[in-house]
Amino acid sequence: MRYTIRFTSAARLLQKGRVWIGLSLLCCHVMLAGVSIDPDTWALEGFVRPPKAKPVIAPRTDSVFVEHVGANPIHWEALHTFNPAAIVRKGKIYVLYRAEDDSGENRIGGHASRIGLAESSDGIHFKRWREPVLYPTDDVQKAREEKGGCEDPRIVEAEDGTYVMTYTQWNHVTFDTGVASSRDLVLWTKHGPIFGKAYGGKYKDLQYKSAAIVTQLRANRLIAQKINGKYWMYWGEGEVHLATSENLLDWAPLEGASGNLVTVLARRAGSFDSQFPEVGPPPMLTSKGIVVIYNGKNAATGGDAALAPETYSAGEALFAADNPAHLLARTDQPIFKPELPFERSGQYVAGTTFAEGLLFFKGQWFLYYGCADSFVGVAIRARGDNFR
Repeated sequence: MRYTIRFTSAARLLQKGRVWIGLSLLCCHVMLAGVSIDPDTWALEGFVRPPKAKPVIAPRTDSVFVEHVGANPIHWEALHTFNPAAIVRKGKIYVLYRAEDDSGENRIGGHASRIGLAESSDGIHFKRWREPVLYPTDDVQKAREEKGGCEDPRIVEAEDGTYVMTYTQWNHVTFDTGVASSRDLVLWTKHGPIFGKAYGGKYKDLQYKSAAIVTQLRANRLIAQKINGKYWMYWGEGEVHLATSENLLDWAPLEGASGNLVTVLARRAGSFDSQFPEVGPPPMLTSKGIVVIYNGKNAATGGDAALAPETYSAGEALFAADNPAHLLARTDQPIFKPELPFERSGQYVAGTTFAEGLLFFKGQWFLYYGCADSFVGVAIRARGDNFR
């Protein structure tokens, strides 16, 4: 596999209490596209599907949810179950996945979504909760979530054991990223949009999704990690940006000197991410830098000829450990892509291996991904001990 190395001379400037990145410096990259790097030096790749692979979570028509007394029963995971977050808790793997009911229009995004919970002792066979754990209801987030719901979670563990989930809020009109917290993965408190308080409400009308908080592997668990005294988040679909936080709940997008968002990943013509990149699982701080697994969408024309048009596959980028905006390297080819029928046969027929969940369990890395916007799949990297 070939890699692109980028050398960036990025200066961080402190002005009016904000961390600013000189955009002119960030845009000055020296590209060495012909240089090959041993994948084991920084990339977390080599994920393999289990033998006789099949979805580990699939729709169930018999799952019924009654939100409150007198309400009509909802078949909350009847149509699709996909785009999973994953975490280790008390010696088991827990997956939080997006489930679509059978309401609304028969189109992508036309149904209502809720977040379900499943647990496993081996990462492949799951026992599911009968009811969702996060869903649109008559609460302070109702206007942002009714009709569309709660989608595409990413999850991290804080140092004090609190779980923090970012997810898409969708009301069939507009969308943004919300945040919720829990002590047990079952009972969740919603805290609203992640940028709700930033810069006096500057981003209150911004439409955005896909937000993943930087972590570090500690005692075989991925824990939210501060860098330069702050938590960091990679976020965005179309372009990938950065944000910082003091408490994991309230986030401020990173801006350049002109007040515009800093872009750290953009699309590349002729590549698997030629349409756009989108953030995947929580990134990880390692001895080589910050490893970001992201999802790339292939363009309808002018993309990677080896992939079907509009296919989603997973790639990786490496950022400096002390400067999350400093891009060091990026994979030229996907590390994981649709290959099996259930990754191409669903409501997204172009093919999708949409990575959102990553964890370390019993000496192996597990990557959980959405399959064609319809199922949850898993791939495993057995070489767990040589990546830190």
